Amino acid sequence: MTRKHLLLVVAFILPLLGFSQDLSSHYKIYDVKKQKLISIDDIVNDLGKADVLFFGEEHNDSVGHYLEAEIFKKIALAYPGKAALTLEMFHTDVQPVINEYLSGIISEKNFIKEGRAWNNYKDYRPMIEWAKTNKLDVIGANGAARYSNVVTKSGLEALKQLPEGSKRFIAPLPIDTATGRYYDKFIETLGGHGMGGMKVFQTQNFWDATMAWSIATYAKNNKGKKIFQVNGRFHSDEKLGTLAKLNKYAPKLKILNISSFAADDFSQPNWNSYKDLGDYIIVTDPTVKKTF
Repeated sequence: MTRKHLLLVVAFILPLLGFSQDLSSHYKIYDVKKQKLISIDDIVNDLGKADVLFFGEEHNDSVGHYLEAEIFKKIALAYPGKAALTLEMFHTDVQPVINEYLSGIISEKNFIKEGRAWNNYKDYRPMIEWAKTNKLDVIGANGAARYSNVVTKSGLEALKQLPEGSKRFIAPLPIDTATGRYYDKFIETLGGHGMGGMKVFQTQNFWDATMAWSIATYAKNNKGKKIFQVNGRFHSDEKLGTLAKLNKYAPKLKILNISSFAADDFSQPNWNSYKDLGDYIIVTDPTVKKTF
Protein backbone atom coordinates (compact mmCIF):
# COMPACT_ATOMS: atom_id res chain seq x y z
CA MET A 1 0.00 0.00 0.00
CA THR A 2 1.34 3.41 -0.97
CA ARG A 3 1.69 6.38 1.33
CA LYS A 4 -0.93 8.16 -0.77
CA HIS A 5 -3.37 5.30 -0.13
CA LEU A 6 -2.69 5.41 3.62
CA LEU A 7 -3.35 9.13 3.73
CA LEU A 8 -6.63 8.61 1.89
CA VAL A 9 -7.64 5.97 4.44
CA VAL A 10 -6.89 8.32 7.35
CA ALA A 11 -8.81 11.08 5.57
CA PHE A 12 -11.74 8.67 5.30
CA ILE A 13 -11.67 7.56 8.94
CA LEU A 14 -11.24 10.90 10.71
CA PRO A 15 -14.40 12.60 9.42
CA LEU A 16 -16.43 9.53 10.37
CA LEU A 17 -15.30 10.01 13.94
CA GLY A 18 -15.77 13.75 13.91
CA PHE A 19 -12.07 14.60 13.72
CA SER A 20 -10.37 16.90 11.25
CA GLN A 21 -6.90 17.11 12.73
CA ASP A 22 -3.99 15.05 13.96
CA LEU A 23 -4.82 13.32 17.26
CA SER A 24 -1.29 12.38 18.30
CA SER A 25 -1.32 14.99 21.06
CA HIS A 26 -4.54 13.59 22.53
CA TYR A 27 -3.31 10.16 23.61
CA LYS A 28 -0.33 8.50 25.27
CA ILE A 29 0.60 4.82 25.10
CA TYR A 30 2.59 3.19 27.89
CA ASP A 31 4.25 -0.22 27.79
CA VAL A 32 3.94 -1.63 31.31
CA LYS A 33 6.74 -4.19 30.92
CA LYS A 34 9.20 -1.78 29.30
CA GLN A 35 8.05 1.10 31.52
CA LYS A 36 8.14 3.65 28.75
CA LEU A 37 6.00 5.47 26.23
CA ILE A 38 5.60 3.67 22.92
CA SER A 39 3.78 4.00 19.60
CA ILE A 40 0.97 2.08 17.93
CA ASP A 41 3.57 0.44 15.70
CA ASP A 42 5.30 -0.99 18.78
CA ILE A 43 2.10 -2.76 19.84
CA VAL A 44 1.54 -4.09 16.34
CA ASN A 45 5.12 -5.39 16.23
CA ASP A 46 4.64 -7.15 19.57
CA LEU A 47 1.61 -8.92 18.13
CA GLY A 48 4.04 -10.83 15.92
CA LYS A 49 4.66 -13.09 18.93
CA ALA A 50 1.03 -13.24 20.07
CA ASP A 51 -2.34 -14.40 18.76
CA VAL A 52 -4.92 -12.08 20.28
CA LEU A 53 -4.85 -8.38 21.12
CA PHE A 54 -7.62 -7.06 23.37
CA PHE A 55 -8.57 -3.40 23.19
CA GLY A 56 -10.51 -2.51 26.34
CA GLU A 57 -12.33 0.71 25.57
CA GLU A 58 -14.65 3.23 27.13
CA HIS A 59 -17.66 3.08 24.82
CA ASN A 60 -17.95 6.87 24.45
CA ASP A 61 -14.24 7.68 24.06
CA SER A 62 -13.76 9.37 20.68
CA VAL A 63 -9.99 9.10 20.75
CA GLY A 64 -10.19 5.44 21.76
CA HIS A 65 -12.41 4.70 18.76
CA TYR A 66 -9.95 6.45 16.46
CA LEU A 67 -7.11 4.36 17.90
CA GLU A 68 -9.03 1.10 17.46
CA ALA A 69 -9.41 1.82 13.75
CA GLU A 70 -5.75 2.77 13.46
CA ILE A 71 -4.54 -0.33 15.27
CA PHE A 72 -6.75 -2.67 13.25
CA LYS A 73 -5.62 -1.06 10.02
CA LYS A 74 -1.96 -1.39 10.99
CA ILE A 75 -2.42 -5.04 12.02
CA ALA A 76 -3.93 -5.76 8.63
CA LEU A 77 -1.04 -4.07 6.85
CA ALA A 78 1.63 -5.71 9.01
CA TYR A 79 0.15 -9.21 8.74
CA PRO A 80 -1.45 -9.45 5.28
CA GLY A 81 -4.37 -11.82 5.14
CA LYS A 82 -4.07 -12.71 8.80
CA ALA A 83 -6.00 -9.95 10.57
CA ALA A 84 -9.44 -10.63 12.02
CA LEU A 85 -11.79 -8.54 14.11
CA THR A 86 -13.93 -9.83 16.97
CA LEU A 87 -16.39 -7.51 18.66
CA GLU A 88 -18.49 -7.19 21.78
CA MET A 89 -20.73 -4.88 19.75
CA PHE A 90 -22.28 -7.63 17.60
CA HIS A 91 -23.95 -10.86 18.66
CA THR A 92 -23.19 -14.42 17.64
CA ASP A 93 -26.63 -15.00 16.13
CA VAL A 94 -26.22 -12.19 13.56
CA GLN A 95 -23.04 -13.65 12.07
CA PRO A 96 -24.82 -14.48 8.78
CA VAL A 97 -25.88 -10.82 8.50
CA ILE A 98 -22.30 -9.68 9.12
CA ASN A 99 -21.00 -12.08 6.48
CA GLU A 100 -23.64 -10.98 3.98
CA TYR A 101 -22.64 -7.34 4.40
CA LEU A 102 -18.91 -8.03 4.19
CA SER A 103 -19.56 -9.94 0.96
CA GLY A 104 -21.40 -6.96 -0.51
CA ILE A 105 -24.69 -8.83 -0.81
CA ILE A 106 -26.87 -6.72 1.49
CA SER A 107 -27.02 -2.96 2.01
CA GLU A 108 -25.50 -1.13 4.93
CA LYS A 109 -28.99 -0.05 5.97
CA ASN A 110 -30.11 -3.66 6.26
CA PHE A 111 -26.86 -4.63 7.96
CA ILE A 112 -27.32 -2.00 10.65
CA LYS A 113 -30.97 -2.88 11.22
CA GLU A 114 -30.87 -6.66 11.01
CA GLY A 115 -27.42 -6.93 12.57
CA ARG A 116 -28.79 -4.98 15.57
CA ALA A 117 -25.87 -2.57 15.49
CA TRP A 118 -25.30 -0.41 18.55
CA ASN A 119 -26.67 3.13 18.50
CA ASN A 120 -23.11 4.46 18.21
CA TYR A 121 -22.28 2.17 15.29
CA LYS A 122 -20.60 5.09 13.51
CA ASP A 123 -17.77 4.75 16.04
CA TYR A 124 -17.04 1.18 14.91
CA ARG A 125 -17.93 1.61 11.26
CA PRO A 126 -14.36 2.45 10.14
CA MET A 127 -13.16 -0.99 11.29
CA ILE A 128 -16.06 -2.77 9.59
CA GLU A 129 -15.52 -0.85 6.35
CA TRP A 130 -11.78 -1.56 6.43
CA ALA A 131 -12.52 -5.26 6.90
CA LYS A 132 -15.06 -5.20 4.07
CA THR A 133 -12.70 -3.45 1.67
CA ASN A 134 -9.82 -5.78 2.51
CA LYS A 135 -11.88 -8.99 2.76
CA LEU A 136 -11.10 -9.60 6.43
CA ASP A 137 -13.21 -11.62 8.85
CA VAL A 138 -15.41 -9.86 11.41
CA ILE A 139 -16.88 -11.97 14.19
CA GLY A 140 -19.87 -11.00 16.30
CA ALA A 141 -18.66 -12.38 19.62
CA ASN A 142 -21.24 -11.46 22.22
CA GLY A 143 -24.34 -13.23 23.48
CA ALA A 144 -27.68 -11.81 22.35
CA ALA A 145 -29.72 -9.66 24.71
CA ARG A 146 -32.55 -12.18 24.88
CA TYR A 147 -30.15 -14.65 26.50
CA SER A 148 -28.52 -12.16 28.85
CA ASN A 149 -32.00 -11.06 29.94
CA VAL A 150 -32.78 -14.66 30.87
CA VAL A 151 -29.67 -14.76 33.06
CA THR A 152 -30.41 -11.40 34.69
CA LYS A 153 -33.92 -12.59 35.53
CA SER A 154 -33.31 -16.22 36.50
CA GLY A 155 -29.56 -16.87 36.71
CA LEU A 156 -27.15 -18.89 34.58
CA GLU A 157 -28.94 -22.17 35.32
CA ALA A 158 -31.89 -20.98 33.24
CA LEU A 159 -29.79 -21.23 30.07
CA LYS A 160 -30.04 -25.02 30.31
CA GLN A 161 -33.69 -24.70 29.28
CA LEU A 162 -32.77 -23.26 25.88
CA PRO A 163 -33.46 -25.44 22.83
CA GLU A 164 -30.35 -27.21 21.58
CA GLY A 165 -30.36 -25.11 18.42
CA SER A 166 -30.13 -21.93 20.49
CA LYS A 167 -27.24 -23.18 22.60
CA ARG A 168 -24.90 -22.96 19.61
CA PHE A 169 -25.01 -19.18 20.00
CA ILE A 170 -23.59 -19.17 23.53
CA ALA A 171 -20.62 -20.59 25.41
CA PRO A 172 -20.83 -24.26 26.46
CA LEU A 173 -22.84 -24.86 29.61
CA PRO A 174 -22.37 -24.72 32.49
CA ILE A 175 -20.80 -21.27 32.60
CA ASP A 176 -18.74 -20.64 35.72
CA THR A 177 -19.34 -17.60 37.89
CA ALA A 178 -16.01 -15.92 38.54
CA THR A 179 -14.93 -15.36 42.13
CA GLY A 180 -12.18 -13.35 43.76
CA ARG A 181 -10.94 -10.07 42.37
CA TYR A 182 -13.35 -9.89 39.42
CA TYR A 183 -16.40 -10.39 41.63
CA ASP A 184 -15.17 -7.89 44.23
CA LYS A 185 -14.43 -5.34 41.53
CA PHE A 186 -17.86 -5.82 39.97
CA ILE A 187 -19.69 -5.43 43.27
CA GLU A 188 -17.68 -2.30 44.03
CA THR A 189 -18.79 -0.86 40.70
CA LEU A 190 -22.40 -1.94 41.25
CA GLY A 191 -22.43 -0.41 44.71
CA GLY A 192 -23.15 -3.32 47.02
CA HIS A 193 -23.98 -6.98 47.52
CA GLY A 194 -27.28 -8.81 47.11
CA MET A 195 -28.95 -11.52 45.06
CA GLY A 196 -29.94 -8.97 42.45
CA GLY A 197 -26.31 -8.02 42.14
CA MET A 198 -25.29 -11.67 41.82
CA LYS A 199 -27.66 -12.23 38.90
CA VAL A 200 -26.33 -9.14 37.16
CA PHE A 201 -22.81 -10.47 37.78
CA GLN A 202 -23.82 -13.78 36.26
CA THR A 203 -24.96 -11.83 33.20
CA GLN A 204 -21.50 -10.29 33.05
CA ASN A 205 -20.03 -13.79 33.21
CA PHE A 206 -22.35 -14.90 30.41
CA TRP A 207 -21.07 -12.10 28.18
CA ASP A 208 -17.46 -12.86 29.12
CA ALA A 209 -17.82 -16.56 28.46
CA THR A 210 -19.61 -16.15 25.13
CA MET A 211 -17.09 -13.63 23.84
CA ALA A 212 -14.18 -15.81 24.98
CA TRP A 213 -15.73 -18.91 23.39
CA SER A 214 -16.29 -17.02 20.13
CA ILE A 215 -12.63 -15.96 20.03
CA ALA A 216 -11.37 -19.42 20.98
CA THR A 217 -13.56 -21.10 18.35
CA TYR A 218 -12.46 -18.72 15.62
CA ALA A 219 -8.79 -19.11 16.58
CA LYS A 220 -9.09 -22.90 16.53
CA ASN A 221 -10.60 -22.88 13.05
CA ASN A 222 -8.28 -20.19 11.66
CA LYS A 223 -4.72 -20.98 12.66
CA GLY A 224 -2.22 -18.15 12.43
CA LYS A 225 -4.75 -15.31 12.51
CA LYS A 226 -4.00 -12.13 14.42
CA ILE A 227 -7.24 -11.47 16.28
CA PHE A 228 -8.16 -7.96 17.40
CA GLN A 229 -10.86 -8.10 20.08
CA VAL A 230 -12.70 -4.89 20.99
CA ASN A 231 -14.77 -4.72 24.18
CA GLY A 232 -15.57 -2.50 27.11
CA ARG A 233 -12.49 -2.41 29.29
CA PHE A 234 -14.18 -3.92 32.34
CA HIS A 235 -14.28 -7.17 30.34
CA SER A 236 -10.49 -7.34 30.06
CA ASP A 237 -8.83 -4.97 32.56
CA GLU A 238 -6.39 -6.73 34.89
CA LYS A 239 -6.63 -9.71 32.48
CA LEU A 240 -9.90 -10.70 34.12
CA GLY A 241 -13.35 -11.32 32.65
CA THR A 242 -13.35 -12.26 28.98
CA LEU A 243 -9.58 -12.51 28.86
CA ALA A 244 -9.44 -14.87 31.85
CA LYS A 245 -12.13 -17.10 30.33
CA LEU A 246 -10.28 -17.14 27.01
CA ASN A 247 -7.21 -18.39 28.86
CA LYS A 248 -9.32 -21.29 30.15
CA TYR A 249 -10.90 -22.14 26.78
CA ALA A 250 -7.67 -21.78 24.80
CA PRO A 251 -4.67 -21.86 27.16
CA LYS A 252 -2.15 -22.04 24.31
CA LEU A 253 -3.18 -18.72 22.81
CA LYS A 254 -0.79 -15.86 23.51
CA ILE A 255 -2.76 -12.81 24.54
CA LEU A 256 -1.91 -9.12 24.88
CA ASN A 257 -4.27 -6.49 26.22
CA ILE A 258 -4.75 -2.76 26.08
CA SER A 259 -6.65 -0.74 28.64
CA SER A 260 -7.72 2.58 27.15
CA PHE A 261 -9.56 5.40 28.90
CA ALA A 262 -9.85 9.15 29.32
CA ALA A 263 -7.62 10.08 32.25
CA ASP A 264 -7.96 13.12 34.50
CA ASP A 265 -4.19 13.09 34.94
CA PHE A 266 -3.62 13.02 31.17
CA SER A 267 -0.99 15.79 31.27
CA GLN A 268 1.16 13.82 33.74
CA PRO A 269 -0.17 10.28 34.05
CA ASN A 270 0.58 8.24 37.15
CA TRP A 271 1.55 5.13 35.20
CA ASN A 272 2.30 3.19 38.35
CA SER A 273 -1.33 3.45 39.43
CA TYR A 274 -2.46 1.96 36.10
CA LYS A 275 0.16 -0.76 35.67
CA ASP A 276 -2.09 -3.66 36.70
CA LEU A 277 -4.72 -2.92 34.08
CA GLY A 278 -2.99 -4.36 31.03
CA ASP A 279 0.15 -4.90 28.99
CA TYR A 280 -0.37 -1.47 27.48
CA ILE A 281 -2.10 1.54 28.97
CA ILE A 282 -3.57 4.20 26.71
CA VAL A 283 -4.68 7.40 28.35
CA THR A 284 -6.72 9.79 26.25
CA ASP A 285 -7.40 13.49 26.58
CA PRO A 286 -10.58 13.95 28.67
CA THR A 287 -11.23 17.36 27.08
CA VAL A 288 -11.89 15.82 23.65
CA LYS A 289 -15.61 15.64 22.88
CA LYS A 290 -17.20 12.26 23.65
CA THR A 291 -19.21 10.35 21.08
CA PHE A 292 -22.35 10.34 23.26
